[in-house]
Amino acid sequence: MIPATVKRVEENTDEAINDRIYRQTVRNLSHFATQGSAEINRRLEELDREWDVERTLEANAATLALLGIGLGAFVDRRFFLFPAVVTGFLLQHAVQGWCPPLPVLRHLGIRTAREIDSERLALKVLRGDFQDLLKERTGTQNTDVEPILKTVNR
Repeated sequence: MIPATVKRVEENTDEAINDRIYRQTVRNLSHFATQGSAEINRRLEELDREWDVERTLEANAATLALLGIGLGAFVDRRFFLFPAVVTGFLLQHAVQGWCPPLPVLRHLGIRTAREIDSERLALKVLRGDFQDLLKERTGTQNTDVEPILKTVNR
């Protein structure tokens, strides 16, 4: 069965790595919970520039495929196998949500778009963008980051 797009990378990542990435997000939010809106705005701008795991995989695969084509054309035809393998990995990732480079990228802490968006949304809650929604969903307007993150991940 083909996994759902939204959580397929997380489902194919070791739970310890997912937990480490989650805990780093909690630490980020805990830090910014004590900062002002200007610092939260700066962090939101950083998140807009953060590459997710999909973009990283695509850029690396394209680079390696182009390198293989160049080496195949100018050095040795056997290098043409390299782009075939790389694009096979991309297809495997598209269908299954896993490919051989994925564990390495996740181990390096590269997050999914959903994980980045969760931090972005939680920061907006901390900034006060959704005070009424926060009170409605959690029953409080406190800024404990774990309940906020759990709320936005629903």
